[in-house]
Order: sequence, then structure tokens, then C-alpha cells
Amino acid sequence: MNAVRLTALLALSLAEGLGAGWLAGAEAAPRARERNAWPVFVERKDAAGHLEWWNAAGPFLFKQPTLETEGDVIRGFRPFWVQTVAANGEIRSVWVLYPLFTYSGDADTYRWSLFDLARRTDRKAGAAEPHSPLEPSGEFDLWPFWFSRQTGDPEMSYRALFPIAGTVKNRLSFERLSWMPFPLYVQSEAHGAITTSTPWPFVRVTRGAAHGFALWPLFGWQERPGVSREEFYLWPLGYNNTKQPAPEAPPGTPPGRQVAALPFYARASGPGFVSEDFLWPFFGHTEMTAPKRYHETRYLWPFLVQGRGEERYVNRWGPFYTHSVVKGYDKTWYLWPLFRRAKWTDEGLAQTKTQVLWFLYWSHEQRSPLHPERPAAEIRHIWPFYSGWDNGAGRRQWQVFSPFEVFFPDNEKMRQTWAPFVTLARYDQRAPGDTRISVLWNLITWEKRASEGVTEFHLGPLLNIERHAEGRQVSLAKGLIGLRHGPEGAGWRLFWLDFHPKPANVMAATAP
Repeated sequence: MNAVRLTALLALSLAEGLGAGWLAGAEAAPRARERNAWPVFVERKDAAGHLEWWNAAGPFLFKQPTLETEGDVIRGFRPFWVQTVAANGEIRSVWVLYPLFTYSGDADTYRWSLFDLARRTDRKAGAAEPHSPLEPSGEFDLWPFWFSRQTGDPEMSYRALFPIAGTVKNRLSFERLSWMPFPLYVQSEAHGAITTSTPWPFVRVTRGAAHGFALWPLFGWQERPGVSREEFYLWPLGYNNTKQPAPEAPPGTPPGRQVAALPFYARASGPGFVSEDFLWPFFGHTEMTAPKRYHETRYLWPFLVQGRGEERYVNRWGPFYTHSVVKGYDKTWYLWPLFRRAKWTDEGLAQTKTQVLWFLYWSHEQRSPLHPERPAAEIRHIWPFYSGWDNGAGRRQWQVFSPFEVFFPDNEKMRQTWAPFVTLARYDQRAPGDTRISVLWNLITWEKRASEGVTEFHLGPLLNIERHAEGRQVSLAKGLIGLRHGPEGAGWRLFWLDFHPKPANVMAATAP
């Protein structure tokens, strides 16, 4: 990892140095925000002259602000090394050949992972004491063989070597899980019940808050007095489970029951409902009276299902047509999985999601139910060619190609590490009249800022066209030769060697 990081940092420093040296002597007109010496270096500045972002060597080297936190930046040498850095210089995350290696940290803790098989979580030196003993600290796992946690508290610390011997605590849905060696001896503890298996899973004995015995797969039972009793016979073909009503349930509430002799018959019942299946799972029905009324009939499940109720509607003739409404979630299928559309309301917004063949076409639209005339916010993917975003308030983006976004919509690591290599063109409208298009990792760029009356076009270092209030300019080879048009309409004039000299460093002479 140190060698990769050193290579990445040297490459970043080299790119910054080459960019500064090249562009200092070949700067465009003062109004130009972009300086393009592709593929060596491309950078963009804001109206105040502050650097916004830069990239070099196409998609490999880059630096830009993050979208999550103001002042943070993300930079790297894709795909080998990508990192986010806080405004105070603290490294927040590192990705090396993602998902091979990831690192993340905050003010008190850090976590690193090697392909999510070797993982380390601990507190940073000088960090405040944890608020709870359950907060992750001192953990190191090498899946599936080694598990450890050292907190200084013997009750919360453990070491375990699978399958030889060991104990883990508050992991894998258990308060305690021990083996010595697996599967000859396994003991687990959950909610006060201790189950011992010798060997797992064939012979099991439960003691403590629950008690039971099992000779799997022939038969077994486990009971929590006053809570539940579970029995199985020839697992998974037969079972008989009973769950007692909650303490706050009204007097006389019947217990919940589940019984089955599969595949011939299965029945589930409880307060206000009963469900039966015959020749499971093909034929059956459900009757519900509380908390809402609902009736459902199933024929050759899952193909033919008819259901009607107060908050639920199902009309399925699979795979040709399905329409269901469940608690306001309205979903329709045509020729499953050819076409799917779902509508619902969430956080005061009307949502519509449309899919063709799951991911070949995918769109998600949001509208205001109170103001349907307003533009919608939308995300749209046409896999693998196109992805577009529109917030409905003037901010729009699209890119070509886009094979990853539909599968990893919220994965910033994938978006920053791998997506740029296949994104050949990008469009970004920050506001109406403020638009930028880039092709082939900024080899070709076009930008318009209507509020400033500025338009820029760059074809790498070969051709630069600018238009602004002071006039227009066309230059070749970063100002080696070009044409300029003044504001008074005096016509075009030829220029050459239109470079802005770099100020010299003046050193005061000192006497020996």
C-alpha cells in the first residue's frame, strides 16, 4: 500500500508541477476560467480566480471538491489511489483499486478493509473514550478464520480462531458464540437462552431463558415460557409453532399459530387473520379482519393472485400483467420482467419509477402533488449508454457512457474510481445559461456563462475560442498565433506569441 501511495502522490505532484510550469507561460486571456493543455493538464477557476478542479493524463490524475462537505476535496491517481481530504488536512477516506482496499476515518475512529475479508476498526491515538462498550474499537477480522476485539474490558474482548476454538461476543446476531472445534462443539447465547450443539447442527440442547432439545433433522423443540414454543418434524417438512400474545394485548387475544405438513398443507393464524395453503405453495387463501380487512386467493402461486382489502389491492395474472396497491405503493408489471412502473408518495413528493427489463431503461421522477405544473426532478439511465439528472430547479447533468450508475446509484467510491474511465462526454448545467460540456476527459470543452456574457471553447492546447464583453479571440497552440476582435468593432487583427509572462522572482543581493 505504501508503494502505491508513494507512486500516486509523486504522480499528483508531477502533474501539478507540469501544469503550473506549462500554463504559466501560456495563459489564455484573463477572462478565461479554463486553461487547457490536454493531456498534460486541464484546470478551471471560479470568478474570483480560485482553483475549482484540475485533471491530468485524461481520467487518471485529478483533484476536485467533494459534494458532501464544503471545503473537502477528493484527489487521486485512478484507479490506484483515491482519497478525500478535509479542509483541515485530515484524510477522511482512501480507496486503493476499489474494492480491493478501503480506509475511512473520523475524529475518533478509523476502519480499513482489504476486500472486506481482512478488516480493522479501532480508535485513533488521543481519541475520546467511547460512549458505549458496544462502539467498535480494537477489532480485527480475517474472514472467516480470525476474529478479535480488544477493548481493555474482559467482558467485551475476545479472540477466536475458526474452526479451531474461540468465542465472539455481540456478533452474528448472538450475544456470545463459542466453538471448540467447529462443528464438534458449538455454544450460542441469545436473549438469555444458551444452546449447545454436539455436533452442530445435529444434536442441540437449550437451557436458560428457554429450554429445548433437537435431533436434527428428525425432530426438535424449543420453548420460552409464556412467550413461544417451536417444534419441527423431518425439517423442513413439518412444524408446529405457537407465539403467545404480547403483554399489552387485550385480554382474550388468541395466540399466533403456524402448523404445516409440507407440501400438502400449511396454516398460519393469529389475532384477526388466518392463511391456508394447499399443495404448498400453489393454492391458498388469506382472510384478515384486523387491523385492516383483506381477502386474498392464490391459484398456481405466484402466477394467479387476487386480493382485495382496505389498504391492499392485488390483481396478478403473471407473467402477463400484475397490478397491486399496498399502503399507497402502486405497482404495475407488463410481461414480467419487460416493463415495471411504481408510484407512491414519500416526504410530500409524488414518486414514479419506471423500468424496462429491470435496468436497460430506468427512471425515477419526483413531483409536487400540490403543484403538478412545476418541473419534475428526475434521474434516468439508458444502460449502458446514458445517465441523466435533473433537479427540476435548473440544475441538469448527463453523461455518456454510463454502465455503473444504474447498479451502484449511491456508491461514491465506484463513481469516483471507475466511472470516469468510461465516461466519454459530460454535460453540466449549474443554472439556466450556465452550461459546460466536456468530451474525452476535457480534450474538447465548451462553456457558456450568460450572466457574464462569456463563452469558451477549447480543443486541448490546439484551438481556443473566447467571447466576452471585451471582444472575441481565436488562438492556436496556446496563443502562438491567433485573431482578436475588439469591443469597438474595429475588426479582426492578427497576433502571435500572445503569452502572459510569468513574473520573475527578484532576489535581493546580500553582501558576503
